[in-house]
Amino acid sequence: HVQLVESGGGSVQAGESLRLSCVVSGYRYSTYCMGWFRQVQGTRREAVARIDGSGQFTFYHDSVKGRFTISRADNTLYLQMNGLKPEDSAMYYCAAMVTTGCSLSPETFSYWGQGTQVTVS
Repeated sequence: HVQLVESGGGSVQAGESLRLSCVVSGYRYSTYCMGWFRQVQGTRREAVARIDGSGQFTFYHDSVKGRFTISRADNTLYLQMNGLKPEDSAMYYCAAMVTTGCSLSPETFSYWGQGTQVTVS
C-alpha cells in the first residue's frame, strides 16, 4: 500500500520561505522519478519540479527556477521554496511514477499525496 503524505504548507508573506516534505511508504522510493505539482482551484494541475530516482537530475518550471529546490533523502521528498510570490499560492502535491524515465506530465504519475496548501500574500 503506497502512501505519500505532504506537510509544510502554510500562509506566508511575499519573499518568505517554506519547505514542503512528502514522506513516502510502501514504494520503491529510490528507483523512480518523483515530482511536485501545484493546482489552483479551477485550473489545470501544473508541474513545479521533478527529480529522477538517483536524485542527480532535476527539472523546474520556468516560473520557479532559481527560487525552488527539489531534493530527496531516505524516504522523503522535499521542496524548498524561497522568495515566495503571491502567484505561488496553490495546493501543492507530491507524486510518484512507477515506470522508467522522468516526466512533467501529471498523467504519467501513478501515486499522489493529499496536498498541502501554500498561501502567499
